[in-house]
Amino acid sequence: MEEIISLDHQLFLFLNGMGSPSFDLFWIFITDKAVNICVYLLLITYFLKKTNLKSFLMLVVLTALLVLITDQVTNLFKDGFQRLRPCYEPSLDGLVRLVKSNCGGSFGYFSGHASNSFALAVFFSLILKNRFTKIPIILIGLSSTVAYSRVYIGVHYPLDVISGILFGVLVGYIFYLIWVKITPGKIY
Repeated sequence: MEEIISLDHQLFLFLNGMGSPSFDLFWIFITDKAVNICVYLLLITYFLKKTNLKSFLMLVVLTALLVLITDQVTNLFKDGFQRLRPCYEPSLDGLVRLVKSNCGGSFGYFSGHASNSFALAVFFSLILKNRFTKIPIILIGLSSTVAYSRVYIGVHYPLDVISGILFGVLVGYIFYLIWVKITPGKIY
């Protein structure tokens, strides 16, 4: 396990060290939760126009539950594992390129941004894939960019992000299966 953590630290330092001040504002913008919120509010608005009220409300409730579950499970893992974020790790003091003005909570395993972003991306991609064939590429691309931003700005190790991605994909898929079960046929 120590070897995996050591490799994770080395990969973090490599990726984080590749940053450039000329790109910092872009990555700060991408890592802001408001970006994801805007994208998914637009998609939810689309459903408001294309579905009946009952289906729309089910989508809103499922989306809220998806975010709540990924967020809370992430917090349970952070409190349970208590893995320090790179910006708080004493052995990396002076080596981390912290782009944000603050680092966030002390613990970072696993990334809530990555898990939330990927859960939403998988859920909406699977729902909309037949209607908009490019939507999975767009949403997974955005989520991948958000996930990488967490390493770039110095607040997560790559393993934190990868674990968040895997958990998010699982939750997004489970919520899609629930959506299929509770919605009658194609309604959008």
